Amino acid sequence: MSDEADVSGMTFEESMRELEDLVKKLESGELDLDESLKVYGRAVALREHCRTILDESERKVQEIMETSAGPKKEDFKETDG
Repeated sequence: MSDEADVSGMTFEESMRELEDLVKKLESGELDLDESLKVYGRAVALREHCRTILDESERKVQEIMETSAGPKKEDFKETDG
């Protein structure tokens, strides 16, 4: 398994795929404690990397919206109805 520090070069999609695989491993219950801790550490690093990418993407979208239509903050949550 790779070192936790090397997630910074991964794309969002690569990170999500690996994170999904790691969750499946953890849920299987087949790993010993030491391996589970390593897998969990890697999963946390991947989750944080994905969160960073999403935060940066949201910031870029906000910048585009502000420059194209003046200052405007949109709520990205789905609306009812």
